[in-house]
Parts: sequence; C-alpha cells; structure tokens
Amino acid sequence: MSVLTVEKLNVTFHTDDGAKHAVRDVSFILNNEKLAIVGESGSGKSTVGKAILRLNSPSTQVSAERLAFRDQDLLTCSEKAMRSIRGQHISMIMQDPKFSLNPVVSVGDQIAEALRVHRRISRQAAREAALDMLREVSISDPEHVYDQYPHEISGGMGQRVMIAMMVIPEPDIIIADEPTSALDVSVQQDVLDILTRLIEKKNISLIFISHDLNLVKKFCDRVLVMYSGQVVESIRASDLANASHPYTRGLMESLPSLRHRRATLPVMTRDPAWLTQGGAP
Repeated sequence: MSVLTVEKLNVTFHTDDGAKHAVRDVSFILNNEKLAIVGESGSGKSTVGKAILRLNSPSTQVSAERLAFRDQDLLTCSEKAMRSIRGQHISMIMQDPKFSLNPVVSVGDQIAEALRVHRRISRQAAREAALDMLREVSISDPEHVYDQYPHEISGGMGQRVMIAMMVIPEPDIIIADEPTSALDVSVQQDVLDILTRLIEKKNISLIFISHDLNLVKKFCDRVLVMYSGQVVESIRASDLANASHPYTRGLMESLPSLRHRRATLPVMTRDPAWLTQGGAP
C-alpha cells in the first residue's frame, strides 16, 4: 500500500492583486522511497509540502481529488486529527533551523517536547531519548548540546537538531524542504549521510524538496520536476541525464561542470505551451 497519495492537488493564494494559482493538478504516489521534488524558486515545490500538512495560511485555497495518508483523507479530517498526524506520522524539516527553532528553549528540550507531544512519557524518559537522538545525529557531546540555545550552535549542528526533532517520533514520512541549502558542501554531505542512515534504519519515506539536481541525482530514488506549479516530468533519479522534457533537459544543461569546460553556459528557454500540455504522465 502507498504511504501517501496525491491526485490533482491545486493550491491558490488569494492576494490583494487577485488569485494566484501556485500549484496545478499535481499528482504522485509516495511509496517507501526517497522522492525528490525539484524546480526553480517559485515553481511550487515547497507549497506542495506545506499543503500536504495543511500548513498554508488561512487565505490559501487547497483542493484535490485525493490527498490521503494511507487511508486517511488529509483534506477532510479535523484539525485535531491533523495535529496527531503532524510529527507523529508526517514530519517536516524546514530549510533554515535558526528560523524554525524556538530561540528561548534549549535545543534538547525542543527535541524532548517533539516526543512528549505524541507519547505518554515522563520528562526524564524524554530527556534520555533526546540525548540518544543527539548521539544518532552524530553530536559528540550531547549532554552539553542539550542545554544550549539555538543561537549558540552552528548551522550544521542546528540542522542536525532539526533532523533529531523530526525523526524522534518515528514518523512514516519526512518532508525535507531544502535542508542543506544553507550549509557548505562538506557539512551538506554529513547531514545527508545522517538523514539517509536514520530513514533507512527506521523505515521512513522521504520527500526531498530541492533545486540541486546534482544532489538529488545521487541521493534520491525518483524525481518530480516542477515548472510553474505543475509536474512536467517524473523520472528515476539515475535517469536524469536522459530526461525527455525540454525543461528538465534545460535544467541539466545549465549545470556547470569542472570536467567539461564550456565557454558559456546555456540559457534556459521556456515555452508557454508547457503550461497547456498538462502534467507528467
């Protein structure tokens, strides 16, 4: 059975300048895999992640023919049911921990709280579980880091803390919204290795939102390519070099390479017809 089913998801923002159609008829099925959603800034990939968890603003209209976690309809279930699903079954790792972590609560207490919200567990047991989780994300001195505040830790350590918070309830799905974009390359790889190890160990499905095609080609199993709010191609990550849609090929061709020097990088061209040809099969 699929973990998540999305059929013809549409998201519209209502603004002072009128309605803005941000996501158009997006459909996909998530199994036990690492699924990437890629595209340029503004393509709607992060909006899809937030719509799954109903984290959009009240002025946002979300509709779908089907949006279901296993057999549970995410569009019609109550807010109380959604609070149970968020974190316990579907977690989301935000892009920058300094904007996502509570600045006046120690990082250890925030990890422990993520567990206590969903389980009847003592404060001491939650602390021990949080310390174990800090060790799982390769933090060498968890007792010291537990009592630190977000402004006292580095960006890479902050992202490890965010991963610990999202993994500790052992959800079925993690949505990672560009979790490594603010990190340097060496720290990026450490964070991805930790995330891979944890999701494989705990059998978690992953939706990995990114603009980095080189990264997802190595890290993910399957890729959805989004353009202007719609999915234009669905392809195995290992087959990205053989993509058929001109937009995906344009993204791939615009990547610089140290091995193959070119006088100039190709400029992405866009065809208005892409918006009328429908989404990926």
